[in-house]
Amino acid sequence: MKEGLLVVISGPAGVGKGTVVGRLLEKNANIKLSISKTTRKPRPGEKEGISYFFVSREQFEDDIRNDNLLEYAEYNKNYYGTPKDFVLDTLKKGFDVILEIETQGALKIKSKFEDAVLIFILPPSMQELYNRLKKRATETDQEIEARMNIARGEIRLLQEYDYCVVNDDVDKAVEAIEKIIEVEKLKTKRFDIESFLKE
Repeated sequence: MKEGLLVVISGPAGVGKGTVVGRLLEKNANIKLSISKTTRKPRPGEKEGISYFFVSREQFEDDIRNDNLLEYAEYNKNYYGTPKDFVLDTLKKGFDVILEIETQGALKIKSKFEDAVLIFILPPSMQELYNRLKKRATETDQEIEARMNIARGEIRLLQEYDYCVVNDDVDKAVEAIEKIIEVEKLKTKRFDIESFLKE
């Protein structure tokens, strides 16, 4: 069985990563989402084991010590990390796995998995990103400004990614990501020549 593709999706807070990934999962049964662990508190509407696995700082640090995470990073004073076993087992079963993670984690994945495909989701403009954060109404003006500063730093890392997709229309962004996955699977480096010749 051919191993699945590891796809990393990053982008600033408020860019619509969750919406794009959600639509991608609805359309493609072969794509699975790795649920991250975090030490931050749940936001209204977020569900345990669906949005994140919400854990204490102590539990998270135990996972770090026990090497249970593929990558982890501290972002805005909270830990975020990717559970290792789920990702590796799911890839072996032939499913594509999406990691929706921030840039620090994405670059750690890139250093460990040279075959990982890194996609950065951009807003149509910085003003539009600000408008989306404001409309979300989950943070104070001060917190929004902090997120905008973080976003500028993240966008400066764009060259570390393989692709960028502008999310000005969710369906078009999803379509672009589907095309990227399709093209990546056609690359010669993913073709198992020896297995082909044995058949």
